[in-house]
Amino acid sequence: MEKDSSLLDDYVLSLAGVARPRVCFLPTASGDADHYVVRFYRRFSAECEASHVSLFRRDQGTGGVEEDVASHLLSQDVIYVGGGNVVSMLGVWRAHGLDEVLHRAWEQGIVMCGPSAGSLCWFSEALSAFHGPPRRVRGLGLLPYSNCVHYDAEPQRREEYHRFVGDGMRAGFATDDGAALHFCGRRLMRVVSSRPQAKAYRVEPRGHSVVEVPLEVAYLGDDFESSRPCASVVAA
Repeated sequence: MEKDSSLLDDYVLSLAGVARPRVCFLPTASGDADHYVVRFYRRFSAECEASHVSLFRRDQGTGGVEEDVASHLLSQDVIYVGGGNVVSMLGVWRAHGLDEVLHRAWEQGIVMCGPSAGSLCWFSEALSAFHGPPRRVRGLGLLPYSNCVHYDAEPQRREEYHRFVGDGMRAGFATDDGAALHFCGRRLMRVVSSRPQAKAYRVEPRGHSVVEVPLEVAYLGDDFESSRPCASVVAA
């Protein structure tokens, strides 16, 4: 849901493999903010069966008993997780059992995606800097790596991510805004971007230092064709 481009959204929808995919939005990280939910429906309702799950607002979205939420999520083609506070989001998910539901959804082959907190959550570990100094966060663990986002927009994250990886955080991946990591299962299939200059990196310890290896990035504005994946996570 970028302001100036729909390339990443279009890419994710293409992975669903159906003409009118069922897409469910989880705006938990923003506290189910109204403006974020409205933006989601404006972007997706015309070409998708769009819905959202609210864990803070019982009068909105698909709510009620946890079994209803689970069955709804497991019937989707795409689950889209919004940005915000990843620490709070993961705590709420675990309290409601959504961590287990999302693991089942991933194993079932539902496409999982999201920017910022919606990227960090899928990994074993992540670097979060929401409301405070950078901190190490335990994610859902679908992907056995670490993750760092906003790599170009917030330069201090690069230094902190290197420090955490050097201190024992799992090796992993860092992305500039507009770049997305596409995993099939636990294997990185490709890196795509909605911005021509967006970059992504593999970051890992090597000896007594931490190295940053640039990854090949395919700009979606070029003549680019996607292929239908198996259980996918697209983390932007």
